[in-house]
Amino acid sequence: MKLSPEQQKELIGILKTRFEKNMNRHTGIEWAGVEAKLEADTEKLSSLNEMELTGGEPDVVAYDKNTGEYIFFDCAAESPKGRRSVCYDHEALEARKEHKPGNSAVEMAKDMGIELLNEEQYRELQKLGKFDTKTSSWIKTPANIRKLGGAIFADYRYGAIFIYHNGAESYYAARGFRGALRV
Repeated sequence: MKLSPEQQKELIGILKTRFEKNMNRHTGIEWAGVEAKLEADTEKLSSLNEMELTGGEPDVVAYDKNTGEYIFFDCAAESPKGRRSVCYDHEALEARKEHKPGNSAVEMAKDMGIELLNEEQYRELQKLGKFDTKTSSWIKTPANIRKLGGAIFADYRYGAIFIYHNGAESYYAARGFRGALRV
């Protein structure tokens, strides 16, 4: 969805406020550089808007010196509310015979223009705070696990990060997914 100039300005303001309130997530990164990239790429801004609208609270977590890209992760304390109760991917959704969820994590992420966090990214996110202490998030599943019908998800309990497995077709009210976007 293309954003109007007013919507773009409003979203950039929200992202700037979040950036300034959470400096520990992006030490050494200056907002001016982030803002310039955002203003130059309205497609990525639309993806960030989708992250925001679904409750992800996206924020800058890194800068890739090799590509010159800023990396945003969903930084909401719990798995984004607007992305819960979804199975892992379209194949899993089609495999369900009854009580199908409305969508899948992989399809939603693709429609939003973002990627599911992988295990390494999820572990990096947890270094920035405590996330998913009451919820869980689907994470990118290795092909060999998915081929066997499984998918993996993660959460933070008892002071530790847990990576678990489930059938890819399963879905729960407290499980969503977190995304990453490079700008």
